Amino acid sequence: MVKSMTGYGRAQKLIGSRDITVELKSVNHRYFEFSCRVPRSFGFLEEKLKSFVQQRVSRGKIDCYVGIVSDEEAGTVKVNRALASSYLAALRDLQTETGLEDDIRLSTLVRFSDLFTVEKNEADEDEVWNAVAEVAGEAAERFVAMRAAEGGRMKDDVLSRLEAVERLTAMVEEQSPKTVEDYRAKLYQKLSDVLADRSVDEGRVLTEAAVFAERIAVAEETVRLRSHIAQYREILSTGGAVGRKLDFLTQELNREANTIGSKAQDLAVARAVVEIKSEIEKIREQIQNIE
Repeated sequence: MVKSMTGYGRAQKLIGSRDITVELKSVNHRYFEFSCRVPRSFGFLEEKLKSFVQQRVSRGKIDCYVGIVSDEEAGTVKVNRALASSYLAALRDLQTETGLEDDIRLSTLVRFSDLFTVEKNEADEDEVWNAVAEVAGEAAERFVAMRAAEGGRMKDDVLSRLEAVERLTAMVEEQSPKTVEDYRAKLYQKLSDVLADRSVDEGRVLTEAAVFAERIAVAEETVRLRSHIAQYREILSTGGAVGRKLDFLTQELNREANTIGSKAQDLAVARAVVEIKSEIEKIREQIQNIE
């Protein structure tokens, strides 16, 4: 199965007292790159999630978001009563010394943040991970399914363009011998015009035509082009993480097309080469997003 590097998957589930949300989204990237946002107190989940996702995805820039809402980890607020008494006594002494009106209220003491500490309940890491992994599994299934669906469309498009390249290659193969024959006929006519009433050296014409044929011969290039197309189809049918292989083969397709273009001495062949290169460029744009 060919998969795109673009995808999105989301899952939300209440497990025990925890309401867990996991989102995965990705875009194309040359390698595997993973970033994760989790609640501060659950930082231990990041590496676990990275390994979890990497088992299912080989390439792409993946962003992961995890939300966990639970009363269990909310913690309790503790008051430093001794410090509060000291603050209160100091305020009253200050009031007595200055003779100011005594308007000390509870809200006055609340302003002193060091009176309060939050003691968080320690979560069982294995328990939390098992719950998150369950939700992440559902999100990953949707994420991979989207990548696979997109990859299927890209595969169909690439295959159709390979067929177009193959048809154009056949046109080049058919036209090349005609180009040599046209050259031979033009050369014979030109020599006839120059020599006027003298006879034309047939051997010389044949030699010149042979040299020309050698110079514009594209049989080796078209054979390699067809071979690369066959490999392309085989790789696409095998599926998996094939993006890098296809990238290399695309460069080879383009190399052969450029060589054929440099040898083209016929307008029809030149036009066919332009179309071949256009199709290869569209293929290249597609496979840049294949995993």
